[in-house]
Amino acid sequence: MGLNVTQKIIQAHLVDGEMKAGSPISIRIDQTLTQDATGTMAYLQFEALGLDRVKTELSVSYVDHNMLQAGFENADDHRFLQSVAARYGIHFSRPGNGICHQVHLERFSRPGKTLLGSDSHTPTSGGAGMLAIGAGGLDIALAMGGLPFNLAMPYVVGVKLTGSLQPFVSAKDIILEVLRRKTVKGGVGKVFEYFGPGIRSLDTPARSTITNMGAELGATTSVFPSDDITRAYLQAQGRAQDWSELLPDADAQYDEVLEINLDELEPLIACPHSPDNVKTVREVAGTPVAQVAIGSCTNSSYTDLMTVAAMLRGRSVAAGVSLGVSPGSRQVMEMITRDGGMLDLIGAGSRLLESACGPCIGMGFAPPSGGVSVRSFNRNFPGRSGTKNAGVYLASPETCAAAALTGVITDPRDLGIPVPQVKLPEKYLVDDRMVIPPLPADAARAVEIVRGPNIAKLPQGQPAPEVLSGPVLLKVGDNITTDHIMPAGAKVLPLRSNLPAISQFTFSAIDESFPARAQELGGGFVVGGHNYGQGSSREHAALAPMYLGVKAVLVKSFARIHLANLINFGILPITFVDEADYERVEQGDQLAVDIRNLTVGGSLVVVNQSRNLEIKVAAQIASQRDLELIRSGGALAWASQRMSA
Repeated sequence: MGLNVTQKIIQAHLVDGEMKAGSPISIRIDQTLTQDATGTMAYLQFEALGLDRVKTELSVSYVDHNMLQAGFENADDHRFLQSVAARYGIHFSRPGNGICHQVHLERFSRPGKTLLGSDSHTPTSGGAGMLAIGAGGLDIALAMGGLPFNLAMPYVVGVKLTGSLQPFVSAKDIILEVLRRKTVKGGVGKVFEYFGPGIRSLDTPARSTITNMGAELGATTSVFPSDDITRAYLQAQGRAQDWSELLPDADAQYDEVLEINLDELEPLIACPHSPDNVKTVREVAGTPVAQVAIGSCTNSSYTDLMTVAAMLRGRSVAAGVSLGVSPGSRQVMEMITRDGGMLDLIGAGSRLLESACGPCIGMGFAPPSGGVSVRSFNRNFPGRSGTKNAGVYLASPETCAAAALTGVITDPRDLGIPVPQVKLPEKYLVDDRMVIPPLPADAARAVEIVRGPNIAKLPQGQPAPEVLSGPVLLKVGDNITTDHIMPAGAKVLPLRSNLPAISQFTFSAIDESFPARAQELGGGFVVGGHNYGQGSSREHAALAPMYLGVKAVLVKSFARIHLANLINFGILPITFVDEADYERVEQGDQLAVDIRNLTVGGSLVVVNQSRNLEIKVAAQIASQRDLELIRSGGALAWASQRMSA
């Protein structure tokens, strides 16, 4: 039986385990990336390993999240990151060079390689044939230290694309269709691999839009083959030598096949407040719009912005609408300026925003109170935009442009304007002066790391006691996101390197009293529903609860990255064997669980002492390594012991 692309990459990188879907495996990591919101903690953790230099083929530190420098914190962190990169052999992408995923696709993606990134949208580079996976910062630190990445061998969903995209229908509509069918929890434990004749109509930036937003499925990653379209893109980027062909075998098998006929696809839109709440644009047409935002790591490529520029050319943004545009990289910004797109955008009344994540993470350009914002972004969780009661919709750049021109949600096919004809450049502007390469090892050892006062001492996890006990500090429902657990935004993100400070915002979107109560009661348990921890890879959603004394999280099901982060920081993840037992636990109940007999894949009993009843639970411990991490008090203590040995 032949192999698909996912299996070929995993087979070439397999360190331990069997390529049987659902089984624990370890794979070698070729590349890592971090961004400044997650990177500070990841590099503090790498320092704690006591190594002299990173052991990957390539590691890149990007600055793209904490760009609002309202105080000293962000600027200090950027200096810290640059000095760490110089000291340990890491490329450093300076502020202003662009969003990590867009820049990495342009300058560092390589077919057939593995990439681990401390950002959930790392799968963007899957559009160029990489196995690119988002993970917590501690996993990145361990990968930079030469340790393999541990995961469950994914089930591979083959997404067969047939036909071709019709006018004003784009790659964003393809991934929205997948989300409509599979939901935000439909990809857990899976890789979505795209194949079929329809992929011939998708250039590499379009493919990367699809793989980027595959993160919203809860998927391990998404990937396209590396073919002559990939080769043309890398050649245009001046990187022809990085291309290699990577195709599924003719008799490749998939665990599941999902077929989409592109001929039948129409413009789609994700309505508030979830990326899978998808409808056709015409179903919600006429909804008044206060704001439009185009960009983010999902849709900020040259072709995206030149398409929008062509639609806006000679026209004006509707009265009452504020349009913000964020180019994905310095390369994109320079090229749309050279080719006239910038004049079209500005002439129509667009606000040019920084080449950074910005509004996508609530870092500026927040919508007005109760306003509708239509965005070409990837997430529309409540409050993520910076305005708690805003209604955020997700759509293609074409649909965003139509809303900006009319002031209401509008199917771009109904504008009555010509279809923009934007071709990929035969040659991109290549200028890597904003990427500082690593120093030679001897020179690197002389570098002094710069630490501002906002960088706090890294806490150490403690070995687990025999019995975990404490109150239920909080009970929540389904689809709790990492934004619920640890919000982003201009107020919180600058504290990512200061755990005592940032922990005071834990669960602030749900219960502002949580941090004080957790500390007063000496920690305890959190209880939740399905898909707990979906969304971002931010490890602070596990690290801050650990700091506040959370000992275990009991839910119906977990999102992949957050589950790994909980284990990494020594918090026991357990699930209800009988989901009806969720109703037998309430906030304030006193719980206890004896973990002396904790085993891989085993069951435990949680005693609800307040109600005098027992609840059978399943420990989400998939490997001996997971078990050792829980026993040791987390991955950092475990890895330090191994490296010392």
